Amino acid sequence: MNNIEIGAKTNRSNLSKSNKKSIWLRIWQHRLYYLFMLPGIIWFIIFSYIPMYGLTVAFKDFNFVGGITGSPWAGLKYFKEFFNFYQSWEIIRNTLTISVMKLVIGFPMPIILALLLNEVKVLKFKKAVQTISYLPHFISWVVVVTILQRMLTPYGGPINEILASLGFDKIQFLGNLSYFYQVIILSDVWKTVGFGAIIYLAAISGVDQQLYESAKMDGANRFRQMWHITIPSIRPVMVIMFLLACGSIMTVGYEQLLLLNTPATASVGTVLDVYVIQSGLEQGRLSYATAVGLFQGIIGVILIVVANSISKKVNETSLW
Repeated sequence: MNNIEIGAKTNRSNLSKSNKKSIWLRIWQHRLYYLFMLPGIIWFIIFSYIPMYGLTVAFKDFNFVGGITGSPWAGLKYFKEFFNFYQSWEIIRNTLTISVMKLVIGFPMPIILALLLNEVKVLKFKKAVQTISYLPHFISWVVVVTILQRMLTPYGGPINEILASLGFDKIQFLGNLSYFYQVIILSDVWKTVGFGAIIYLAAISGVDQQLYESAKMDGANRFRQMWHITIPSIRPVMVIMFLLACGSIMTVGYEQLLLLNTPATASVGTVLDVYVIQSGLEQGRLSYATAVGLFQGIIGVILIVVANSISKKVNETSLW
């Protein structure tokens, strides 16, 4: 028995050594690809992993004299302070409301646009629509909000001028509770739909064309081909994108809300992203703002882990 155990241990050690050698061998064989990955890895290490040390500020009474290491520990003081704040649940509710609306309305839009563009046979028209649709992604929210202000103002704005010419009353779109969600969601869709469609168009381009030929021979029209071939083929990509979206459900984009929110819409427009910026930068409460931001991150991790587990069991598609 001892000889058998020794032999088994020797085999396992030899196997582990060979696996390590094969891993390094594969890395060396594909060294150019890893070299291309290196700048991205370095970027993540510098700007994502090293700054994580700053999360300890959430558990300290931070001061600039002592810095992160010299500030005294405060435990869960700032987490308790946030949850005892009379507006905390209202802020969380606003964040979840806007995030869910963006997810429900905004998530299908790139898929629909990609499916429609895939059916366009005129190449010049297809490229023109693609270019026009994804250009807003490269425009900053400062410019987007400025355009919205010029377009929607009741004082000479083209939208209200058209309404007035049709006999309707002019509407104060911005700073109006009745239209706040519509402006937030539609402007977000307009800015992100084109760039998001690129991912799905890339996935559609990888679908086996023989499947479409077989479907045509069976008498399937273009809608049937899209429904039974295109959508099932890109479903794994859709699931992955949905899982990633679930992970960011506690963040709605501080720039958009910071610029579009006004005192008149603060009851529905104050979200966690804006609250963290106001607490940390405007009020100088860095420990408190870090605690709120850490709470956002923890909820996001929990959501993406749960969504990934459900997807793995139901759809057999997951991030890991």
